[in-house]
Amino acid sequence: MGATRWQRRVAAGDWAAITAELDEYGGAQLPSLLTVAEAARLRRGYADDDRFRATVDMGRHRYGSGQYRYFAAPEPDPIGPLKRALYPHLLPIARDWAARLGQEAPWPDDFDEWLAQCHRAGQSRPTALMLRYGPGDWNALHRDLYGDLVFPLQVVINLSDPGVDYDGGEFLLVEQRPRAQSRGVAVQLQQGHGYLFTTRDRPVRSARGWSRVPVRHGVSPVRSGERYTLGLIFHDAS
Repeated sequence: MGATRWQRRVAAGDWAAITAELDEYGGAQLPSLLTVAEAARLRRGYADDDRFRATVDMGRHRYGSGQYRYFAAPEPDPIGPLKRALYPHLLPIARDWAARLGQEAPWPDDFDEWLAQCHRAGQSRPTALMLRYGPGDWNALHRDLYGDLVFPLQVVINLSDPGVDYDGGEFLLVEQRPRAQSRGVAVQLQQGHGYLFTTRDRPVRSARGWSRVPVRHGVSPVRSGERYTLGLIFHDAS
């Protein structure tokens, strides 16, 4: 059977360059993963309560300002196919990082087996989510862990057109290097494009080999308009 369109889109990326950028900064831009029409269809679905298992008001929980919703099982297309297309490209990076840090690499070759492993450990709630930001909304720096079993990489896809649908709202990565000041990266993603980044930390070479550097992500304030984002997390929640 030939490759799906999702596999072709993911494979269109220069994965050697993506891996190098990820190693350097903890995040890397991906090629276009969704068309404008696909992004618009996902945005329109935000109002459909039947699609989602939970809604979170970020201001209420002091996570920032705005709202996000977790998709219910089964997650609608193209979420599952995109995760399955991305996983084989992310897995070698995850295993390499674990080897550098002297950690176990519990992630099997098959993505569905990894999800089954999460479910056996009591992590069975879907974690794909859509986020909506309006004027003044922002997302505090955080990490998406959800349980003991964690896949170390995740992907965010911009569903809105920067400069047209909204202004501001840059994606942020902030890392704390050992015995050094924090370093930040700000990225404005084009509509339909993905950004791959570390879920909680990344390896950085040190005088004694490799050190684990904590990394958090967030979103800067949206100055005007409305910004929608799709988040793909590769482990389920307890």
